Amino acid sequence: MTSALLTDQYELTMVDAALKDGTADRRCVFEVFARRLPDGRRYGVAAGLGRFLTALTDFRFGDEEIAFLRDRGVIDAGTATYLADYRFTGNIRAYREGEVFFPNSPVLQIEGTFAEAVVLETLALSIFNADSAIASAAARMVSAADGRPLAEMGSRRTGEWNAVAAARAAYIAGFGATSNLEAGRTWGIPTMGTAAHAFTLLHDTEEDAFRSQIDALGTGTTLLVDTYDIERAVDTAVRLTDGKLGAVRIDSGDLPSVVASVRAQLDRLGATETKITVTNDLDEYTIAALRAAPVDSYGVGTSVVSGSGHPAAGMVFKLVAHRDASHRDASEGGTGGDWVPVAKKSAEKATVGGRKQAGRRLRNGIATAEVVLTSGQVGPDERPLLVPVVTNGEVDPAFLGVQGVEAAREHHKMAKAELPADASRIGRGDPAIPTLVI
Repeated sequence: MTSALLTDQYELTMVDAALKDGTADRRCVFEVFARRLPDGRRYGVAAGLGRFLTALTDFRFGDEEIAFLRDRGVIDAGTATYLADYRFTGNIRAYREGEVFFPNSPVLQIEGTFAEAVVLETLALSIFNADSAIASAAARMVSAADGRPLAEMGSRRTGEWNAVAAARAAYIAGFGATSNLEAGRTWGIPTMGTAAHAFTLLHDTEEDAFRSQIDALGTGTTLLVDTYDIERAVDTAVRLTDGKLGAVRIDSGDLPSVVASVRAQLDRLGATETKITVTNDLDEYTIAALRAAPVDSYGVGTSVVSGSGHPAAGMVFKLVAHRDASHRDASEGGTGGDWVPVAKKSAEKATVGGRKQAGRRLRNGIATAEVVLTSGQVGPDERPLLVPVVTNGEVDPAFLGVQGVEAAREHHKMAKAELPADASRIGRGDPAIPTLVI
């Protein structure tokens, strides 16, 4: 399936016009960055790179797509011919997936002709904005959980394919499992899940439902105990498993007091090894509020798949440099023209021109600044952040598939560990480190 029409019309009308005026093949550099973090967030997590690179390999205009564009009057015959042969042949550098980012971090840098690069804007932003928002929220929840496992279970709170992407982003940021089976199949994420309230309601009694689930899944299963009366359900669950039940799940009520009561009851009944998992409209704040409660694991739905109040990461896609008019000499053995930095001057939307280099300044292994350079290279005390992911149109397979997801998950752990200790504070605050644009 092609990804070519996952784009906005104005990108193709720009290509159409640029082909007519001769600027379509002018070499350009575009960058993706966020001008600011969502209010109160101390860092962001870059996610979506592997999905973007996969979509890039499928960015092709077939006969059906071109016919649609022609019928709508979006492009003319000349542009149709160009698009029929479209292949991205340029270079892309990016922050590794799972890397943390800050205001003005150039998380994605695309170099190519104007025509082949500009058409990637919507594809890049739709993936990076959504995935990075989810990963950023998930990372905060992981910090709030303070080492206790989290599972993503928000498929019913977003679009069907968004759910698969959300599970992937949350896993990269440190969640341990997902309820979504397609995410498990596509991205290799561990999957989990047992039964909903409907299964209990199906049976004549709660005990019948518990017996059925235990017969099917064994005593190590997790029983949902809040369909009717929690105390009675816990008594039944322990009795049916001789105190060997794997876990109970609580999905309602005043969680701190309910969890404390259930833990005391389980211990009193001898089920000291039975775990407690909670799944009731959790976000980073409610998870933090449960730190003192005897919760063993969390299941998070709506909040994580919606970015916990910030469903987009605020990223933009901007032209920052292009070759000057003498670029046409390149086809005749010339230099291709000098690079010209370009920038917007709009109020509150001004950008910094020029191709960037970026590094994380470290002192004793702890980040002290995000350094973004418009010339020169990062210094010896700065970890380079931009790495090549596409070279002359060829995608580096290390960033794709299950392998790419696992690498991103490991990189995220390292990048997050570099942040100052207070970066994981859930309360509001400024970015954890300053961005120095030099």
